[in-house]
Amino acid sequence: MLLNPVTPTPQVLAIDSQDSASGARVLKLTGPLTIQTLFDFQAIVREETVKPMILDFSGVPYMDSAGLGSVINAYTACQRTQRGFAVTGIIDRIKTLFAVTHVDGILPTFETLEAAEASIQGK
Repeated sequence: MLLNPVTPTPQVLAIDSQDSASGARVLKLTGPLTIQTLFDFQAIVREETVKPMILDFSGVPYMDSAGLGSVINAYTACQRTQRGFAVTGIIDRIKTLFAVTHVDGILPTFETLEAAEASIQGK
């Protein structure tokens, strides 16, 4: 009996980086944030060392533990350099991941991009 091997579909994460009117760097992610896709995300996060950072996850369907680790690293980098940080647009699946791993009380999350920007402007 021959089995047809299944070739996994490569995962793609698109990152749109723009500066908001408030001066924050907004990274809009589209696609899964996983061990297979996080390297470009990490590189962009490491390049930004001055501006506050907002991560817009409205286009992220899921995230694995490696992706979560990279988000926490982005948050701690902003904390070390006294820059604002916010996450917006998270779906229920990612909210559950944040709750199960107890980072929901650590990472500042907001329902809208406008609310995230307002929180950063107040710092």
